[in-house]
Amino acid sequence: MASLRDLKARIDSTGKTKKITAAMEMVSASKMGKAERNAKGFVPYSDKIQEVVASIANSNSDVTHPMLQKRKVKKTAYLIITSDKGLVGAYNSHVLKNLVQTIEERHKDPSEYTIIVMGSKGYDFCRKRNMPISNSILGVSDQPHYADIKELASETVQMYTDGEIDELILFYNHYVSAISQVATKRQLLPIENIADHGNVNSDYEYEPNQEEILSVLLPQYAESLIFGALLDAKASEHAASMTAMKNATDNAEELIDELSLHYNRARQAAITQEITEIVGGAAALE
Repeated sequence: MASLRDLKARIDSTGKTKKITAAMEMVSASKMGKAERNAKGFVPYSDKIQEVVASIANSNSDVTHPMLQKRKVKKTAYLIITSDKGLVGAYNSHVLKNLVQTIEERHKDPSEYTIIVMGSKGYDFCRKRNMPISNSILGVSDQPHYADIKELASETVQMYTDGEIDELILFYNHYVSAISQVATKRQLLPIENIADHGNVNSDYEYEPNQEEILSVLLPQYAESLIFGALLDAKASEHAASMTAMKNATDNAEELIDELSLHYNRARQAAITQEITEIVGGAAALE
């Protein structure tokens, strides 16, 4: 059985850890609130550009673009969004598990796919397993701006336009609430069913013409989907971190209670033994 000094040291150490995790929980909660507002604030822009693109697709069936046309898939790109830091529970493992499962089901050779990574955890995971990584961005801000990932998003979309890849699939955690994040798999390119989101009667005037506007808007729309997913994933990351730190704080509290119980029992046993020894010594003197 541990000594009183050892138990006391463990109680003090766990108490300090509890204070740290409680503080980290508060920080994550603050970051999550701001990240959630950022994600929700970006939705109107994404919806509007989708509406304009869909309106063009509905109003003129002759207007076409490579990003709207499905072609034979020779090479697939997987864009994964993970965190740069730990202490986020199962946030990263859910995304990476889905990625590995998809690759095992669809591919027999690494030449059939490439991976684009946002986040150090995903990058390290893929690099250690010798997965082909064509592009990456590490150290993304907790509250990212579009300029932070513009180059990567643009290059990724350009890979599809140039025919380097025939399909782009995104893996990330979708933010549902502070206690619920869903690992999501989503096809970004080619863009399918875009016409379902537009109105043929939308009152738009296009200048110079619909086809040229579509050629500009479609890459921007695809890039906006990537940035929107990043904002969504960041809200999920902070929520997962907040939950993980809350669980750690609760576990520390339970451990302190358990150790305190052992400490009090050991202390009571020591006091009882001292009293017994005193009584025994006094009886021996009589």
